[in-house]
Amino acid sequence: MSDAVLLPVYNEASTVEDVLDAVRAHFDGEILVVDDGSTDGTHAALLARHDITLIAHPANLGYGRALAEGIAVARARGVARLVTMDCDGQHEPTHIAQFLAALDGDVDIVSGSRYLPESLVVGDVPAARQMINRRVTEQINEHTGWHLTDAFCGFKSYRLAALDSISFEESGYGMPLELWAKAWRIGLCVREIAVERIYTDNDRSFGEDLDDHEKRYAYYMRVWNAALAEEGS
Repeated sequence: MSDAVLLPVYNEASTVEDVLDAVRAHFDGEILVVDDGSTDGTHAALLARHDITLIAHPANLGYGRALAEGIAVARARGVARLVTMDCDGQHEPTHIAQFLAALDGDVDIVSGSRYLPESLVVGDVPAARQMINRRVTEQINEHTGWHLTDAFCGFKSYRLAALDSISFEESGYGMPLELWAKAWRIGLCVREIAVERIYTDNDRSFGEDLDDHEKRYAYYMRVWNAALAEEGS
């Protein structure tokens, strides 16, 4: 069975080398990196590495687009199980084997949760970000009957065959909401495992409009409702 790790990257020059070194220390398979139009030193650092498969966007196309393209490339390369993680130092590569092992039986998607009782906490979570995560997670659970605790953790693993009938259209940060809606519609089995809640940079920007937390919540809900309303729902 072929496994791979996928990291979408955008302007992560301060962390990309350390994160990739840590991933390689815990995973000896293929590492796919989507550089989503970085304008700092990230791209040069990635070009210098010979232990990754690099997909480079000439301009910033969005987090969701980077993930979707990485998933498509993994499928084309025959990957059966894919782990996705961020490159900002908030995901611990020591969990990669755990994410792969958790794809057993009927489980299609394993999602990290920073809000399970056993999740360790490092740093302070921005209050508005935590509030939005809670509100969105409640909406998902109310509709699906799931019992998620964390709607937005980017640390996940997938049986890629389970995603064959899903196409991703959302290019921005709301793509996880599209994933949950479409996964529920086709009856995928989802489970959570605990990961660390690590926050070292409370000033991360989501973009000009989305830094307003009410606008960000409204955007997430538009993505969620649009995915639910697609033909066949």
